[in-house]
Amino acid sequence: MNRILIIEDEAVIRKAVRKLLERNGYSVDTAESVEEALERHDLNDYQLLIVDIRLPGKPGTEMITLANGTPVLIMTSYASVRSAVDAMKLGAADYIAKPFDHEELLLVIQRLLRQNRDARAAQALKSDLEQTYPVAGMIGNCPAMLKVCGEIEKVAPTDASVLILGESGTGKELVARAIHEHSRRSQAPFITVNCAAIPESLVESELFGHTRGAFTGADKARTGMIQAADGGTLFLDEIGELPISAQARLLRVLQDGEMRQIGSDRVQKVDIRLLAATNRNLKQMVEENIFRSDLYFRLQVVEINLPPLRERESDALELARELLKQASKQLNRPMLSLSEEALDAIHNYHWPGNVRELKNAIERAVILADGDSISTELLGIEPDIKQKSAASDLSLEDYFKQYVLAHQHDMTETELARKLGISRKTLWERRQKLGIPRTGTATRS
Repeated sequence: MNRILIIEDEAVIRKAVRKLLERNGYSVDTAESVEEALERHDLNDYQLLIVDIRLPGKPGTEMITLANGTPVLIMTSYASVRSAVDAMKLGAADYIAKPFDHEELLLVIQRLLRQNRDARAAQALKSDLEQTYPVAGMIGNCPAMLKVCGEIEKVAPTDASVLILGESGTGKELVARAIHEHSRRSQAPFITVNCAAIPESLVESELFGHTRGAFTGADKARTGMIQAADGGTLFLDEIGELPISAQARLLRVLQDGEMRQIGSDRVQKVDIRLLAATNRNLKQMVEENIFRSDLYFRLQVVEINLPPLRERESDALELARELLKQASKQLNRPMLSLSEEALDAIHNYHWPGNVRELKNAIERAVILADGDSISTELLGIEPDIKQKSAASDLSLEDYFKQYVLAHQHDMTETELARKLGISRKTLWERRQKLGIPRTGTATRS
């Protein structure tokens, strides 16, 4: 449960905010002044501090430097731009003017807690990776992966756009993060947008933001992801799913460094570096007039191709050991080992879902393990598909089709997708593309 400390000298406001937050599942403590907060509470115990800017004794802004990285939300009765700007310059995470709307306060709190959680997780991951790997988590010594690492090291210090290509589950976002972490923008935001996960009607609003009243349901203004990435890096995953209209607007951002929110006539300057990824053939989409050629060439300044796991030979074993170490730590389990049979199975399995499927298999095995060793059974690798020699003669689409047809009678769609290391949406899309009906698919109560 997230813990929040409220520092407010007006009893009515202090009690009202506490009651609101506790009703919404937060653990809340209070203080009337900076001095009382320091005397009675350990600031390291909290995920957020909500502090009035004007307090008896020391001003609320004192808490910004004392918080030791914990985000501070400043409250001000005066709603003055000057006091808000001064607080933000000192390092406040955000400010809110009294009297404030309860829903607005809750949304701000949720956002700040999420950002703080993500930042701490990213820092912990970055620290772990930097101790072991020279290029932010790139594991593997096969020629193809050494080539990828070399390309990352060369392109990262530049501001060039990068197009990352590879099958689903090969680690395209990890490559994007590695480029960002080794760039001059590494201390600025890294914003990720999965274009395939956003309804087409909302994509432009998500990317560019909108003004209040821009369309039905736009009750409040919204900052878009491009603005959020200003000064940093924007990573567009599955960019092949981006609608044509959004492609045109994105092109202007790349060409001119300018954008407009939906419903606004005001042009805003933005400075972003764009990284994009897809498992689709953008060149073919350009030929079919479903992806803009000018945007494609703008993206393709540098192209990095990630190899599928089945072509990385012994890397699978190195990855499995590292993923096992990570899973054991994250799931609070003692360090486990992989049995010889499990290692053989991992080496010989085709891994149609690539690294994501391997990660899922390892995590599941760690959760289910009773002893100190991971068996082939715990990995859930089916005996009839773990021979790479037989699978290597098939194209990925043929392999996918054979696997689905062979197992759809005794697996649910969720189980099939998990085995293949893909989402249910991707499974449905590939069924449509390959003409595989769902008749006969197993169901679970």
